[in-house]
Amino acid sequence: MDRAATAARIAELIEPFNKKGVAITDATTFAGDLEWDSLTVMDFVAAIEDEFDIIITMNQQAEIETYGQLVDAVNKLQG
Repeated sequence: MDRAATAARIAELIEPFNKKGVAITDATTFAGDLEWDSLTVMDFVAAIEDEFDIIITMNQQAEIETYGQLVDAVNKLQG
């Protein structure tokens, strides 16, 4: 899957969690822009892992702050 396809699929997965209807860009932050708490992050990570059949470690999660970083990480994990 190329980056654009991965980004589009992740954007779809974000929608149910995007309660404020924030416009999603590569620079969108989960904590700041989307105002997600840790439980929301955990639910979203589980959805990403299920969708792409990958595992995102706690260390990787700590480094991912923006939508763009998440797309790149998922692409990398898919090989």
